[in-house]
Amino acid sequence: MENYTYNSYILQLEGLNTSKDSLYPAFLFLFFSYLFIMIINVGITILIFMNKNLHQPMYLLFCNLPLTDILVTSIVVPRLLIDLMRPPSERLISYNQCVVQAYIAHLVGTTSHTVLMIMAYDRYVAICNPFHYVSIMTNKMMIKLTVCAWGVAFVLVGILLGLTTRLSRCRTLITNPYCDNASLFKLSCESVVINNIYGITFTVAVYVGSIGAMVLSYTSIAVVCLTSKNKSLNSKALKTCSTHLVVYLILTLSGMALITLHRFPQYTEYRKIFAVLFSIFPGSLNPIIYGVQSKDLQKALLKFCVSKKVLAS
Repeated sequence: MENYTYNSYILQLEGLNTSKDSLYPAFLFLFFSYLFIMIINVGITILIFMNKNLHQPMYLLFCNLPLTDILVTSIVVPRLLIDLMRPPSERLISYNQCVVQAYIAHLVGTTSHTVLMIMAYDRYVAICNPFHYVSIMTNKMMIKLTVCAWGVAFVLVGILLGLTTRLSRCRTLITNPYCDNASLFKLSCESVVINNIYGITFTVAVYVGSIGAMVLSYTSIAVVCLTSKNKSLNSKALKTCSTHLVVYLILTLSGMALITLHRFPQYTEYRKIFAVLFSIFPGSLNPIIYGVQSKDLQKALLKFCVSKKVLAS
């Protein structure tokens, strides 16, 4: 028979179940992944803001992605590292801290989708309407789009977690490496029908909206490229759009895998692994993908390294 503890302020994180042989490799993998993500994302953000040649809408919008990656990595990985070195019975977290962690995790995921939708619109205007690009993508428009991207996510995720925090709790075990909305409302013995309905509606709206934006933008871009004989335009479109599309696919597929695994309790261990990878892979890959494809970023980095070498000598 299950023991119930009602509205306990202290919760227990199940965390990752690692053997003695895999404990230190897992710790080192997470530790160096965290260092890599922080260094590369902070570095690329500073590089963009310091180099005036990179003060273009595409790169300024991209800066939102390193920010989201830094946020989610900072709230998830350090806690995972600490919990790995603790026995399961000592992996404790307060309810308020758990709600904050869940809120930031969902805020980051939602904002990543809205930012990528805006970046798709930016690419659409740049390629399909190049003569009016400067007049459309002004600094004022950039601020409006960025505020909108974060604001929509802030409200939607606020409602999502608000519906969960209204529930009383009769359990204390979070069956996940870190807190998220699904793990939180599973602590309740009340009906969670409203939570499930809003959660599904919220998820469908985000994915349908982002996929729809991608399809519309890239269909229009493809039509322009196919009807244009400008090889330079087609080459530029292929590079910038393929980069954006790869980043979007990484986010979407990893998110879908995590959401799907939440529906199958028998795959709890796989879900835990995907949850950890979801917080690490996008933040590791996004700057690399943009850095490899963007000649402007490569030139700015080379210029920065040369200037530092000259100063050092």
